[in-house]
Amino acid sequence: MKLSTKLASLFAAGVMLASFAAHAQQVLRVSAIPDEAPTELQRKFKPLGEYLAKKTGLKVEFTPVTDYAASVEGLINNKLDMVWFGGFTFVQANDRSKGKVVPLVQRVEDEKFRSVFITTSPTIKTLADLKGKTLSFGSESSTSGHLMPRSFLLQAKIDPDSDLKRIAFSGAHDATVAAVSGGKVDAGALNISVWEKLVSEKKVDTSKVRVFYTTPAYYDYNWTVRTDMPADLKKKITDAFLTLDPNTPEGKEILDLQRATRFIPTKASNYTAIEAAAQNAGLLKK
Repeated sequence: MKLSTKLASLFAAGVMLASFAAHAQQVLRVSAIPDEAPTELQRKFKPLGEYLAKKTGLKVEFTPVTDYAASVEGLINNKLDMVWFGGFTFVQANDRSKGKVVPLVQRVEDEKFRSVFITTSPTIKTLADLKGKTLSFGSESSTSGHLMPRSFLLQAKIDPDSDLKRIAFSGAHDATVAAVSGGKVDAGALNISVWEKLVSEKKVDTSKVRVFYTTPAYYDYNWTVRTDMPADLKKKITDAFLTLDPNTPEGKEILDLQRATRFIPTKASNYTAIEAAAQNAGLLKK
């Protein structure tokens, strides 16, 4: 093959690669921890995805993941560009990537988030009453469905692994409510936002299932990207969230679906208490 032909071939290959790279950058790959049913996550994200596409000029694709660990691995291994993390999954991603992820925004509600403990048993009125009983958490990697409820149990001198008859992991907050309602466990711990949503939608019988303990507040959910995302794209995404207006039909629909009053900026240092709780609970190596 002549040198000129070789050069032409290499040039053509280079153009194709550049074109492919440019095309790849036209897609914003988004996911979320699977703390609710996949159909619910898709429903909640659809108008937000359309809004982000308009604000960034990118095609926005939502990809559900099988479990919490997959959301962490997907982001740090460059298979996802932005993920809705809980506080603990952000800490895990930050730890696994050695600081190469950054949280952009959180709901104002996530500055003072809480978990609730629920039961159908009339004899369970305090955390101490859980001794010898069965309890369901959500996912093992859930902040509000496992880590923080476990942390507050430990602070109350109750070791879930030795003081309870049995602990289970339902995999998601709504599944925890179903387990308690169905009598599979004596009690359950979940995110207060999902509990309030299920109550408002009359998907739980509050004459049978009740909250007997609400935790103190802690930082929780956020939207996280990798630190290597171009600065201008980070700004476009951040500005898109910060300018969501509840007084417009579009903004109201998105904020209502996200169960948010508004979004505010956040930073990694907000999650140091979550990291410490994870270490103290033995869920994250020091």
